[in-house]
Amino acid sequence: MKIVGLTGGIGSGKTTAANMFKEMGAPVYFADVEAKKLTNTSKIIRRKLIQLLGKEAYVNNELNRKFVASKIFKDANLLQEVNTIIHPKVAKHFARWVKKQNAPYCIKEAAILFESGSYQQCDVTVLVTAPREVRIKRVMQRDDTSKKAVLDRMEHQWSDERKKEMADFVIENTTLDALKEQIIALDKKLSEVP
Repeated sequence: MKIVGLTGGIGSGKTTAANMFKEMGAPVYFADVEAKKLTNTSKIIRRKLIQLLGKEAYVNNELNRKFVASKIFKDANLLQEVNTIIHPKVAKHFARWVKKQNAPYCIKEAAILFESGSYQQCDVTVLVTAPREVRIKRVMQRDDTSKKAVLDRMEHQWSDERKKEMADFVIENTTLDALKEQIIALDKKLSEVP
């Protein structure tokens, strides 16, 4: 089975694109969603995050996302340490998930596919892009957050230009109709044998 890595900066519409692939029958693994689940269910991750960030990292047995974000998006070293705790567990979970799929290709949707190095486990990579101001506006509305908070998060992701150099395909997300057209065309390419 072909593994397709799907990524894009925050607010680019990568999840919308992933859901369109899913509607067309492609199995989709949402790495960020699975990582969130694992931070709440894995005792090892919990123990290591508390050691690193303190007891405030968890509230009522769930990751205190606002607290963690306030720490890691202001400190690149701390962000790297957190990623080192979480990403290996997600990679193992993904490998088990792939073995259960039966399709010409599957999608691994991940925000930091290139930054984390997990693109190396993919046969093909797809980058979803959108204009920066559009992305900022989307995230502010979606997460009910400030422009500064969005910019802090964007600062820790690679630029689209850097990602484009590594991507096999680039999808420009300007309208839902245009996005759908590009995904239909890409689905045909990805469904072809090798």
